Amino acid sequence: MLLASQPTADRYLTLAASQAVSLNTTQLGISLVLSLAVLIFLVTVVKLHPFVSLLGAALVVGIGSGYGPVATLTSFTGEFGSTMGSVGILIGLGAMIGKVLMDTGATDQVVNTLVAKSKPATIPWIMALIGALIGLPMFFEVGLVILVPVIILVARRTKLPLMRVAIPTLAGLSIMHACVPPHPGPLAALSQFKQTGNVGLTMMFGIPFALITLVVVGPAFSRLASRWVPIEAPADFVAKSEQAGKEETRLPSFGLSVCCILLPAVLMLLTSIFEIAIPGFKDRTDGLAQTINFIGNPVMALAIALIVSMLVLKAASGISWKTVNDSLGASLPAVAGILLIVGAGGGFKGVLVSTGIGKIIGTFVENSNISIFLLGWVIAVFVRIATGSATVSILTTAGILSNAMTMMHAGSTATTLLVIAIGAGSIFLSHLNDAGFWLIKEYFGLSVGETLKTWSVLECLLSVVVLVLVMIASIFVPITA
Repeated sequence: MLLASQPTADRYLTLAASQAVSLNTTQLGISLVLSLAVLIFLVTVVKLHPFVSLLGAALVVGIGSGYGPVATLTSFTGEFGSTMGSVGILIGLGAMIGKVLMDTGATDQVVNTLVAKSKPATIPWIMALIGALIGLPMFFEVGLVILVPVIILVARRTKLPLMRVAIPTLAGLSIMHACVPPHPGPLAALSQFKQTGNVGLTMMFGIPFALITLVVVGPAFSRLASRWVPIEAPADFVAKSEQAGKEETRLPSFGLSVCCILLPAVLMLLTSIFEIAIPGFKDRTDGLAQTINFIGNPVMALAIALIVSMLVLKAASGISWKTVNDSLGASLPAVAGILLIVGAGGGFKGVLVSTGIGKIIGTFVENSNISIFLLGWVIAVFVRIATGSATVSILTTAGILSNAMTMMHAGSTATTLLVIAIGAGSIFLSHLNDAGFWLIKEYFGLSVGETLKTWSVLECLLSVVVLVLVMIASIFVPITA
């Protein structure tokens, strides 16, 4: 009678919830393993788009567990919409900011200024800083396209081995992509932990962890990598980049460019700082609290940073408003696929939770001595190596462990550390099934073996160092709120 009086979607969700209680535990476990196998097979062997692969994996686990085909699809689409509502806007705004910074010359100014003021001995450290700065607001692939000509030009001018310049820069780009919002991976992971996920808090931990890892790994490993692969920058590429540099018009100032790059991070961190300093600040209704919470909200922080960047960088660079405005639309096709993948990852997680698989994993974690942070890293590494996709790795792992954190009554700080651990695992061992691997190989004219000895090893080192930092921090952070 109750079901008959409800709308169709609500009836299925209510029915699904009642079914989840009675599903067989063994059948649930088998369906989870089978769904992961199907996901890996579709992504790696069939080369199917991750969005369709995640949908297929969700159907396998839902139908295979006895949850029911209609209830599975309803759960998938419901959580897909919820994930897009929380993450899609942020990814879109982040892509727009990155494109505006690139088209107005702000990124060029940062790179040119830092390199011009550097000595050859400090170049690896400066390039690591450049990679981190450019990697903060931009996706890895976009930052890579921007910085490859710079890396090659700097290597030629300073007469340093290519790997001494490339490795620190790539380390800065990659570590920000793995650990720091507003990149899609960390944002997508946070969206799976709706109760305790906090973008500002994740940035407060993620940025220091990323910088420490960069200092430990980037310039130091570049020395070893330059011995393993002692090559110079390709000369034909340099000629093109030098010609491009001659055609540049007026650039914004260095200080203004850096401020625009850092503005969204500062605004998002502001709310978290107040929340830590003043307990209950988030729930206060006075004018100051409402203002800080409003501008520090991730959506508003990115929106404010976008508008400010458009206005001040347009004025500083002298380009037309149409050119700046066109940058917004031009930024979106590149992230359309990412949006679908992130949404599908949320849908997959919704099915895992609805079927009760999350409860099984949560009980396992509670009754074992395995650290939830180490478990998250291991699962992410497994999916990353198997599929070659950092985003799929993050989404799958966060979906599997989200209910475990709920059962453990995890606090925001513990969730933050888990998100960073999962992000670290998602970049481990980039190899032949990763599109980024082939981008690095082709851009720098490396062989497969040389790419494995440099880029792949770099990713492993970054991943492990971040995990170590997370495990150290977890000693001082209680799991429960």
